Amino acid sequence: MSFNETIFALASGRGRAGVAVVRISGPGAFDALERISAKPLPKARSATLCQIYRSSDKSVIDQILSITFPGPNSFTGEDVVELHLHGSPAILTAVFEELVLLPAFRPALPGEFTRRAFEHGKMDLTEAEGLGDLVNAETDAQARQALRQMQGELGRLYEGWRSSLVSSLAHLEADIDFPDEDLPDGVAKAISPKIAHLRREIEEHLADGHRGEKIRDGLNVVILGQPNVGKSSLLNVLARKEAAIVSDEAGTTRDIIEVPMDLAGYPVTIADTAGLRDSGNKIEQEGVRRARDRAKTADIRLFMTTAETPDIPEEFIDLVEESDFRLINKTDILDQKVEDNPDSRIFALSVKTGKGIEAFLSALEADVTNRLDLSGAPALTRIRHRQALEECVAALQRFEGAQESELAAEDTRLAVRALGRITGRVDVEDILDVIFGDFCIGK
Repeated sequence: MSFNETIFALASGRGRAGVAVVRISGPGAFDALERISAKPLPKARSATLCQIYRSSDKSVIDQILSITFPGPNSFTGEDVVELHLHGSPAILTAVFEELVLLPAFRPALPGEFTRRAFEHGKMDLTEAEGLGDLVNAETDAQARQALRQMQGELGRLYEGWRSSLVSSLAHLEADIDFPDEDLPDGVAKAISPKIAHLRREIEEHLADGHRGEKIRDGLNVVILGQPNVGKSSLLNVLARKEAAIVSDEAGTTRDIIEVPMDLAGYPVTIADTAGLRDSGNKIEQEGVRRARDRAKTADIRLFMTTAETPDIPEEFIDLVEESDFRLINKTDILDQKVEDNPDSRIFALSVKTGKGIEAFLSALEADVTNRLDLSGAPALTRIRHRQALEECVAALQRFEGAQESELAAEDTRLAVRALGRITGRVDVEDILDVIFGDFCIGK
């Protein structure tokens, strides 16, 4: 990537708006502002009112606020200018036409401002990913998790582990490469408990039930049951819209209908499925197969029956687990009362009248909140994090069985690199820094 070019782009939303923000970053940013405003550079980090002009006829394009951010103390680490314009497409077009005429200026590529921030050491990869997640967050939980990651909580955790391994590797390398120096005895043996403890920490971090990934992507909730028990009606109630067709005719729902929801601030996708029954209709058979497959991969299952036949049919009992919700619908058509059993996750309700819906929904929200709790240590949020951590753990396991110091050092080095790939900070020079700092070699 060349940093000799100056890039620019719309940093606010597209379309007509009261205000639009154009960001310019690179060595020519300040010169560009002076050219289009025909005024000396304003005071740094102060909003300055000015007019900007067309170079062809000196006509006014707009009256704007401009802000300058001298590097390296800017978002990208370069000189940055923000133009706060009126959000007219015509004004934006005119500004972009002026900027593209300047030498070594070009429109920014997707994510290029953040890429430059990373390249200039303003953030690590996890912080950059957190920024992207924050921009795309649709629920409160997604926003809170993304903000924690953008502020560096996840990166600091991984960097702490990496620094600990770098220290251990430095001691191992010193023991191997400088045998004639006055080093403490048993260096390699002494770091083994430290590495074993670190491996256990990483394994516990990995065993999080994919919490962070599910906050990003959403929990999958599936509604299951025989035909005409009220599955589609329940979906419509939860979604607060007519998402599924409701009919007394059995087999109306033949494919999976998905509705994304914000449940207690967490992202959830609720799926209505085909009624579970034996059928001679090939399309309905395929719907039942898909329902079974979805049940196997769902995070939360809602099994619906009716007050008339509350038990789950024997042929589908294999799908039920103790943690599943059991919903007994249509209690309004019976004279006798059907009791809830929250301890067993059994709820009697009537989708038609709304009776019992609130109690069930409260229990469902509590379950989702418990699964995706944001308190405590930050959770890993991407598959690449998980894969790198698994590589790190595998290397540390090999370290514990290594018979030679050279092999132990190589496994530790591989573990360091795996962690470094998560944050984007892989540097062998810091190993040398620890060697000379801890052991004063060459004094």
